[in-house]
Amino acid sequence: MSEEQRPQKQVNIFDYIKQIRFNGPEYVPAIDDVRLTGQIKRIFDLMKDQQWRTLREISNVTGDPEASISAQLRHLRKDRFGNHIINRQPRGDRANGLFEYQLIVQTSKDGI
Repeated sequence: MSEEQRPQKQVNIFDYIKQIRFNGPEYVPAIDDVRLTGQIKRIFDLMKDQQWRTLREISNVTGDPEASISAQLRHLRKDRFGNHIINRQPRGDRANGLFEYQLIVQTSKDGI
């Protein structure tokens, strides 16, 4: 079966959680791991539909702070978080500084 004909397995952030490793100077796994893993899962689950959303729109659905959402979207670009594509474009007049984001989920050759 060619790669184009192979059915794609449903992508789930839990496939990546096993390899996710947050880090940073203020990161304390016992305190931060559950919170950060929950954030990235909520954001991934919402954004995997490829719809364009602002940070505020994502926050309204997930309940997470906009700054945390921005950080998690940056994480999703990293290899250890799935190497997903995060597109960004201005919404409305660029001079207003409002941007919207779109997640394009990357799957491995194994269909993860």
